[in-house]
Amino acid sequence: MRSDARARCSWPDGISEEMIAYHDEEWGVPVRDDRKLFEMFALGGAQAGLSWAIVYGRRAGYLRLFHNFDIKKCSRMTDAYLEQVLTDPSIIRNRLKVYSVRKNARAALEVIDEFGSFSDYLWSFVGGEPIVNQVRRMSDIPATSPESDAMSKEMKKRGFTFAGSTICYAFMQGVGMVNDHEVGCFRWEECQRIGM
Repeated sequence: MRSDARARCSWPDGISEEMIAYHDEEWGVPVRDDRKLFEMFALGGAQAGLSWAIVYGRRAGYLRLFHNFDIKKCSRMTDAYLEQVLTDPSIIRNRLKVYSVRKNARAALEVIDEFGSFSDYLWSFVGGEPIVNQVRRMSDIPATSPESDAMSKEMKKRGFTFAGSTICYAFMQGVGMVNDHEVGCFRWEECQRIGM
């Protein structure tokens, strides 16, 4: 189900054209924008126990219901509003995951007050630059790393939820803090150039 013949990582193969587009255009691209980082962290929390394809397929619903992941607006969502969100089938209707968006937005605002930006805080765990791995096949990709362990521990201490090391590592991959494209994938070098 590949959209063209370019060499790619093996993981999106056969999933959907949408996942191939995500791989080709977003996955592994370094993100420094606070709103976008918060969006990807929130979606990563929603993924816990599910596949990324399921959550990504509902991204439009999340963006609509969670104010385009504007951190300040998410921090002000009321219980009544979140209860209404829980009735909407366009997202995963898990109470802990839905309420975690508000809790994490409030924690993110505290981080922004201290570090100047959510981006500066998050990128500090990789020294401000993407880690470029030499992945040859999917089985080479770890589920966690020392950096994701440190991020998880620190974020939990600050009150973030759905911030386990595995979730943090997947988040780091998605936002380009870690380049885990397979070395034979056309995006491995491209994401390195974008990160410079």
